[in-house]
Amino acid sequence: MNWIALTDEDQLERIKEESKQHPVVIFKHSTRCSISAMAKNRLERTEPAAGVAFYYLDLIVFRSISNRIAEMFGVMHESPQVLMIRNGECVYDESHNGISMDEIVDAAAYQLP
Repeated sequence: MNWIALTDEDQLERIKEESKQHPVVIFKHSTRCSISAMAKNRLERTEPAAGVAFYYLDLIVFRSISNRIAEMFGVMHESPQVLMIRNGECVYDESHNGISMDEIVDAAAYQLP
């Protein structure tokens, strides 16, 4: 897994633009939560979805970015949480034990009409 560190709110606008070219996943991770560690480990042990950029947010250090993500994409904050951004909008989100690479692959493959 090649995580791209999400450490600056300015990256969110770039993610919206990047998502017009290919899907982008944001993984919001709490370094203090065992469920979050398990979800991260599960993602890292599986083959990532092809053609998808994966961003990693340490929401303990960068809580303001997590809050901005919730506001910008209209998705209630949870931890751990994955969001898939496509064409500047959140088209898929999941949290806790529902996080799986299979679901991310399926969401990435889904083409809107």
